[in-house]
Amino acid sequence: MLAAFLNGFGLSLSLILAVGAQNAFVLKQGLRREYVLPIVVFCALSDALLMGMGVFGFAALTERIPAAAPVMLWFGAAFVFVYGVMSFWRAWQGGEGLDPSGAPKGSLRAALLFCFAITWLNPHVYLDTVLLVGSVASRFSDASVAFWAGSSFGSVLFFFALGFGARLLAPVMARPGAWRVLEFMIGAVMIVIAAGLVVSAI
Repeated sequence: MLAAFLNGFGLSLSLILAVGAQNAFVLKQGLRREYVLPIVVFCALSDALLMGMGVFGFAALTERIPAAAPVMLWFGAAFVFVYGVMSFWRAWQGGEGLDPSGAPKGSLRAALLFCFAITWLNPHVYLDTVLLVGSVASRFSDASVAFWAGSSFGSVLFFFALGFGARLLAPVMARPGAWRVLEFMIGAVMIVIAAGLVVSAI
């Protein structure tokens, strides 16, 4: 149970730490102290729902089609490995820094609608949270709830830290060098996860 929880937690943080529109938006809201609580709650709940779709939907699929499990494990291992290599490449090339200045201003409704768009209308999020999380979760079929809880907790922890700690994080994460270190750490975690998937598939 604990291993499943920690694996879910680590995978969630590795996926969510990448620079993106959603993180930049949450950071800007935190810097402006504007609608921070509803925004971070929305992002965390969205991630929990999406990862739940991956963890439990993937389990239901493999129950109906047992042959899908090993195929998806190998696919997941390949995907995570490539993801890790890309993180190493970005670390080598240099970080971009996190610039929150592009997010729109407006009412709470406008902020939530924008947050919805960059979360639920982004095809990449389904690849990460549904396919990738689901394939890794298949290693812990007996502890899928613990894996989902760990991955969800990672998301909650990150968004609350980013939103409410924005004033402390912004000067550091605005520096490209900080993102180089972060990308390297993400790459290392992804390679370890890929290796674990290969071992479980053999």
